Amino acid sequence: MATLEPILTEHPFFKDLSSKYIDFLIGCTSHVVFKAGEVIIKEGESADKFYIIRSGQVLIYIDQPRQISIQTIREGNILGWSWLIPPYRYRFTAKAVENTRALALDGKCLREKCEKNSDLGYELLKRLMSVFTERLEATRLQLIDIYK
Repeated sequence: MATLEPILTEHPFFKDLSSKYIDFLIGCTSHVVFKAGEVIIKEGESADKFYIIRSGQVLIYIDQPRQISIQTIREGNILGWSWLIPPYRYRFTAKAVENTRALALDGKCLREKCEKNSDLGYELLKRLMSVFTERLEATRLQLIDIYK
């Protein structure tokens, strides 16, 4: 697990996060690989993971009532913020466009750590707000294109 520390500390999402918080996060983190075409998260399913994209591309889309692409994310992005927001259900579907390496953080583990350490929770929430804003803007732009 010691090899996870430099990966987390160098990732843009965790930039300048206190080393004590990185130590908390390491216990919730594992390496994962997705093959091209593999669904990573599915809209409506339990949001139990949060992903740090290390390489590859991931398409985020709305699956119902028809597929609408929202955004393609790459190395340096995160996926799956719904682990923090009740009822802990994914709001979008995402699949690997190409082979993708990521770190998976366990959502329940993260919530428990945030409950015990409100400073960590607040720090992660501030960082996630920029992701929320980015995804909302990407969704808005896609909807404008659809209804032109």
